Amino acid sequence: MRLSIFVTYWQTKRFNEFITKPFSPREVVARVRAVLRRSEQPESTPEIIEASDIRADLQRRTVMVAGVSVELTANEFDLLITLMRYPGRVYTRVQLLEATQGASYEGYERTIDQHVKNLRQKIEPDTHELRYILTVRSIGYKFTEC
Repeated sequence: MRLSIFVTYWQTKRFNEFITKPFSPREVVARVRAVLRRSEQPESTPEIIEASDIRADLQRRTVMVAGVSVELTANEFDLLITLMRYPGRVYTRVQLLEATQGASYEGYERTIDQHVKNLRQKIEPDTHELRYILTVRSIGYKFTEC
């Protein structure tokens, strides 16, 4: 009974393997090889999101606008990806904060406005005539494909 409680506890902690005593060196080697085989994953094709002339590589966390590489902070990148995934969808500030900061973020929701402003300065060709990230008054923001 105690062993099953112990096993359940460690499985909830996301341990894949464990060995109880007594064990042989062969068993250790066999289990290590099995774990290594499971962890080997074929190289996957990079996930790319494209909208208009913006191209975002999710694996490399890089963004190109009109063929030019753009340096973004982690928050700006997460914000852009969230908006680009569903063009035309309106996101509230709270939804965008949760997507970039996590659900446990307890800061001021208007913080997202500054992130959007910084992101616009980096990706918009003209910040006076917005093409990509539009404000939806009293609600939040949306991404549009031009």
